[in-house]
Order: sequence, then structure tokens, then C-alpha cells
Amino acid sequence: MENRSYSQAITGTYVAQLAAKYAVATNYHGVSHPSLPNYLALTSGSTWGIADDGWHALPAGGIGAQVTNAGMTWRAYMDGMSGTCKASGYPYALKHDPFPYYGSDCPSQVVPFSQFKQDMAGSVPNFVWITPDLCHDGHDCSSEAADTWLSQTIPIILETAAWKDGGLLLITWDEGEDTANHVLTLVIHPGTLIHTSDRAYDHYSTLATIEDRLGLPRLGQAAKASPMDDLTVSMPRLMPLGG
Repeated sequence: MENRSYSQAITGTYVAQLAAKYAVATNYHGVSHPSLPNYLALTSGSTWGIADDGWHALPAGGIGAQVTNAGMTWRAYMDGMSGTCKASGYPYALKHDPFPYYGSDCPSQVVPFSQFKQDMAGSVPNFVWITPDLCHDGHDCSSEAADTWLSQTIPIILETAAWKDGGLLLITWDEGEDTANHVLTLVIHPGTLIHTSDRAYDHYSTLATIEDRLGLPRLGQAAKASPMDDLTVSMPRLMPLGG
């Protein structure tokens, strides 16, 4: 999601419902401005010294390559993408799609969001990334519009067997509007035990959390980051007694 400080994002009707039921990192911050370096931090553990939203050819790598090399599956769903990931126009934004920056090519795993529902009804990849378009992420439209999009999208995920059987859903905003770059991050998983944490987290923490969960080595600054392991603790399942 885009360009909302914590205090702005938490007021969304649906977002507030998620925050009340699942877990919230209350002391979470973006790592830079503008958008692109935050997206790169989330997927490679580095901003690469980039401080703009332009095109930059980076070495091949990132979490997508990690997942592939580990023999697992992944797919990145890009809302508003109508052509290739480097050529699609509005409301898709290349700066919000970090994957083609690594190796300067469009991975086959980057697909239009129109494939999302069908895939969620079938075999869900091990790692899923979703980027809303420039309206649905709140960049160009109201917080209400972004909240509505989440209310239509998140329930699809929560109905999948992949999520119900120990899955993890992370929702974060790229950057805040305040001087502290304070953003909201929701940690959504079955059996949530701890509902809030004031530990200091950032986008490198999100990458570390994902890589630890998938058994992957941590990239870049994620190696030194604190994973959100307090918020991913689940209540133990109660097993019925046999009679």
C-alpha cells in the first residue's frame, strides 16, 4: 500500500477490523523516500543507494530469485498491468514492481492481477506478492478507495487452504507522510496470539521474516534486522481426544 502514515492508515474501516483481529507492528517504519527504494529494501535487503523512482538496472537477484533457486514457487500479481511489466501504462506503476529491476528483465512469475482469483482457487505458490494499482494502493485515490480494495481482496486470501494451514499474510505501506516515516504493518495468520508489538521494525524486518519462514538466507540488511517473530506466534492447536 502507498503513502500513508500509521495514524492515517489505521483509520480505514476494513483495516481497523483486521488490526482488531490479527496482529499489528505499532513501531514499524519505512527505510527511505520515495517509493522505489522501499520496494527494493523489501525484496533485496538494500536500497542500492537509490533515492528516486526512475529506472535502474540492478544485478540479478532478490527474493524472487532466491525462491526459484530453492526449488519453490512464487508469483507477483500486478494490479493494472496490461502488457509486459516494463511496458504497461497507468494505473500500473513500474516503480511499485521491484522484480524487473533485478537483472533488467520481466520474470515470468510477474503476472497481471487478473490471474489472482483463479490462482488462489488452485495451487497457491509458496511466496505471493501483490502490488495494487495507483488508485487501489491509495497513491492517487482516497484512503476509502484503498480500504475498499483491501476488503475485496484479503478475504480471497483468507479463504485459501494455503493461508488456513499455517499461512502468513503481511500488509504494509511503503512510506509514511510524517517525519518519522511511521507506517502500518499488519501480520495476519491463523491463531494469532499476540496482537500488538512496539518493537522497532522496518522493511528489512519484513524481508527477514519472509526469508526465515521459507528457510532462505537473509539478503543484505535483512541479515541484521529483527524478524517479526513475536507477532508470528500462533496459539497451539487443540487436538480432539479420541474415544
